[in-house]
Amino acid sequence: MEVRRLGATGLKVTNICLGTMAFGRWIDEAASARVLDAGLDAGITFIDTADIYGQGMDNGKFEDRGQSETILGRILGARRHQIVLATKVRHPMGPGANDEGLSRKHIMQAAEDSLRRLKTDYIDLYQCHRDDLETPQEETLRALDDLVRQGKVRYIGCSNFPAWRIAKAHGISERLGLEKFVSVQPQYSLLVRDIEAELLPFCKSEGVGVMVYSPLARGILTGKYRAGEPMPEGTRGAAGERMIQSLFTEQNFRKVERFRALCAEWGLPMAQVAMAWVLAQPAVTSAILGPSRPDHFPDAVAAAELKLTEEQMAALNALEQIA
Repeated sequence: MEVRRLGATGLKVTNICLGTMAFGRWIDEAASARVLDAGLDAGITFIDTADIYGQGMDNGKFEDRGQSETILGRILGARRHQIVLATKVRHPMGPGANDEGLSRKHIMQAAEDSLRRLKTDYIDLYQCHRDDLETPQEETLRALDDLVRQGKVRYIGCSNFPAWRIAKAHGISERLGLEKFVSVQPQYSLLVRDIEAELLPFCKSEGVGVMVYSPLARGILTGKYRAGEPMPEGTRGAAGERMIQSLFTEQNFRKVERFRALCAEWGLPMAQVAMAWVLAQPAVTSAILGPSRPDHFPDAVAAAELKLTEEQMAALNALEQIA
């Protein structure tokens, strides 16, 4: 597993990150433990979660949010200090008006709650899950800076932020002497490439680490879904996950069929090629894998070591031109 610096920091992370949105949501604690063990055995030492992850994302119950962090806190044990642990804040964690957002009040409470659930006294990377246009960025950054100064957080980052908002935040941090966002977590894959226009060039220029989620486009790039065919049993598509439904377009299925043909020609598994393409992008630090079974790791490990040729990269980049 390759180790890379996270942006311009001295923090080193594996180029595959273990995403834990499935923990407590689609798989129970025992299955989560097996996935974690397999990930650590594969050499992955970078783990990402969020306070909202759990069954509450689907059933709307606040008491069912935070399950991923709770499970991680129980199954990590003494291995906590061997890994770089990232979590997030922003989404509603209760019914009150201040139980969400990026206000000082919510950030401070959410951080304490995450620390308790994770059974740790510090978070390596604390990320704003989504932007909050109702809260001044200075307020958010001062709260995050205080958490760093208190020793409860090591680095701060953001997720799903546009380049201009990170640039504005950096300006505020520079002016006030506050901690800066060192990373961003956007969606990125062969099927979702909008961040190439502004975000990736900005991050490369300014030394912001990029840890991308859904590098396999919610599993579509593994080839498990085909146009006009029933969703395979036990998949996210069959479960009706909202995020994957938006990717089921005729254009995307045409791209996937061409991608399938290219991988067959090269004699390489689709999942490995899709991950390797993402990891070959100069601005990308790490790709987040969100497995629900231990057997999802071999492709990720192989992808972390696969070096695509210039001709292969050109053929993959050309998929974007398919209408």
